[in-house]
Amino acid sequence: MIDAVLALDGGNSKTDVLLVAADGTVLSQVRGPGASAQSVGVAASAAILDGLVQQAVRQVDPEARPPYVRHTAAYLAGVDFGREQEALTRALAELGWSEGITVDNDTFALLRAGTRRGHGVAVVCGAGINCVAVAPDGRTLRFPAIGRLSGDWGGGLFLGDETLWRAVRAEDGRGPDTALRPAVLAHFGVSTVAELVEQLHFGEVRRTRLQELNPQLLAIARAGDAVATKVVDRLAEEVVLLASAALRRLDLLDVPVDIVLGGGILAAGDQYLLDRIRTGCRQTAPKAETLVVDVPPAVGAALLGLQEIGAAAEVEDHLRDSLR
Repeated sequence: MIDAVLALDGGNSKTDVLLVAADGTVLSQVRGPGASAQSVGVAASAAILDGLVQQAVRQVDPEARPPYVRHTAAYLAGVDFGREQEALTRALAELGWSEGITVDNDTFALLRAGTRRGHGVAVVCGAGINCVAVAPDGRTLRFPAIGRLSGDWGGGLFLGDETLWRAVRAEDGRGPDTALRPAVLAHFGVSTVAELVEQLHFGEVRRTRLQELNPQLLAIARAGDAVATKVVDRLAEEVVLLASAALRRLDLLDVPVDIVLGGGILAAGDQYLLDRIRTGCRQTAPKAETLVVDVPPAVGAALLGLQEIGAAAEVEDHLRDSLR
C-alpha cells in the first residue's frame, strides 16, 4: 500500500484523479469523463471512477493491488442528498481502494481548494450551479442543486437555453433584437434560429451543445448588448443570493470569511460578471473576500484527504505550488 491518498474531483463533464503522497507530492494524475451518478447511475459511475483510479495507481505501481492507499477523498457532482452519498460511499468502498473513504459533493472540494481557512462559502457555476458553506465550528450547509425543482437559476446548460430563447424571440419578433441572434447563427452554421430549433427538436444537434454559447453570451454582455447584459446581471445576482443565503444561515454575514468562486463560467475570469458579484457580496457581507479559485478543485479533495490521514500542515504549500 502506498503512503498516499486518492483525490477525486468528479464534475458533470470531467473527472480528475490525483494520487498524492503524504508529503504533498503528486505521484500521478488522470483525467477522464464525467461520472455523475445522477446521470449514469451508481454502478456505472463507480465503474468509470474505478477505471480512472486504476490508471492513476498503475502509473506508480503497475503491480498494485487494493487497498492502494490509506484514504480516498471522492468529491463528486450529483451527491446532493444523503441517500446519494450513502449509495456512492457503499459502492466505492466495495472497490477496496483504501483503508478509509470520504464521499461528498464536489463543491466542498472547490471550497477547500479556494481558501486556506478551511471554512467559508463556495459557489460553482459550471454545467450547473451549486453552493456549499462550512462554518468555523464545523457546521455545514448545502443546497440540493438539482435544477428548477430545487429553486436553482443558472449553470452552463441553463444559460445556453436562455441564450437560444432570446435569439428565437429576437428572430420572430416576440423580443428585442440582440447580438445573441447572429452569434447563435454563426456558432451552429445555420441561416435562421428556427432551423437550429428544428435540429434540436429532432435530435440532430444535442441540446447540451447550447452551453457552447456561454463565452459568446459573456462577451456580448461585456460589449453592452442590453439583452445579454440582462442575463449576465441575473447570473451575478443569483451567485450573490446563494452566497448571502449561506452566510446568513450560518451566522457569518458579519465575520471575515472567504467566498470562493469556481466552475467553468466563474473561473473564466469575465470581469463584467465578477465585478457585479463582488459588488453584491460586499453589500451583504462587508467583511467577506470574494476569490476565484486558482488551483484545480482536485487539490481541495487532496487536501481534505491528507487531513484525514494527519498529514503535516506544510504539505499544503507543496501541493498547491505543484498544481497551480
